[in-house]
Amino acid sequence: MKKIKTNVLRFLDKQKIPYEIREYQYDEQHLSGKDVIDQVDLEAWQIYKTLVLKGNDDYLVCCIPVLAEIDLKRLAKATHHKSVEMILQKDLLMITGYMRGGCSPIGMKKLFPTYFEEDILQLDKVAVSAGKRGLQVILKPQDLVNCVNGKIIHVIKE
Repeated sequence: MKKIKTNVLRFLDKQKIPYEIREYQYDEQHLSGKDVIDQVDLEAWQIYKTLVLKGNDDYLVCCIPVLAEIDLKRLAKATHHKSVEMILQKDLLMITGYMRGGCSPIGMKKLFPTYFEEDILQLDKVAVSAGKRGLQVILKPQDLVNCVNGKIIHVIKE
């Protein structure tokens, strides 16, 4: 099998952060978190999606469980922004270096302020995109938070 290396995995290797990878099949027309849940042997609350948003004059990254919905007002308040909104999908690659369905908080073109839903630290392991569609990286939540200088906040809708 060909050894897969993405910016995410190279970063983790360089930092000597242990991880596992899981490949999964996806449908380009209907990318969804359900594809990942059905094929990666973790519970839905252990698989986090990476959202990129625009605040006042800057970008920020937020990672929440794949089936959860973000509360934009709560995120704005917690991050001291007047308001926040999702960036346009067409801008994702230019801003982060990642395509939709392969966006990871690790290894973006620039290290943006990154926030994680507070429940993440209660997990023994968590999966995020490994920087490529069809590939997840599984690691300890504290390692993930530390490697992007992340902050823990409560931002999902109840």
